[in-house]
Amino acid sequence: MPLWLQWTLIIAGLLAIATLIAFIVRQSRLLSLSRRRDDKNRAFREKRRQSMVESIQVIAMAVEEDQVEYSEACLRLKGLLDHVAPELLERSPYRIFREISDQLQHMPTHRARQATDTRFIEKMDQERLALEKQHADTIRRAATALRQHAF
Repeated sequence: MPLWLQWTLIIAGLLAIATLIAFIVRQSRLLSLSRRRDDKNRAFREKRRQSMVESIQVIAMAVEEDQVEYSEACLRLKGLLDHVAPELLERSPYRIFREISDQLQHMPTHRARQATDTRFIEKMDQERLALEKQHADTIRRAATALRQHAF
């Protein structure tokens, strides 16, 4: 084999090795960056979940101490449980949060409530208060169970 061909093959081999090393280093950096992003994302999700669990505990405690209207607590707890542990909403005693929320779904809130006729609002409030009174014990028991639940 001629000398120039040997040197050409050696140089081509070295170029291939250098290219592969550059590719491996680049992929390693991208993988490391991806892992860091995933770790940050996981930490953010865990922090958010923990914040929701704390909110659930606070609302449940407020229900036990009669510091919040039961209807509002049910709406808030249902929303939080949808994100944290949706399977709880299918089990007793936690099912009441979903049931109350479903029964209050048609009622206007916030700006829609302000724009609604006063007589209609009074009728809705009577319906809501009757619903709260009817299910007060069940809601309180569910809140106590929820506060003691380990997430």
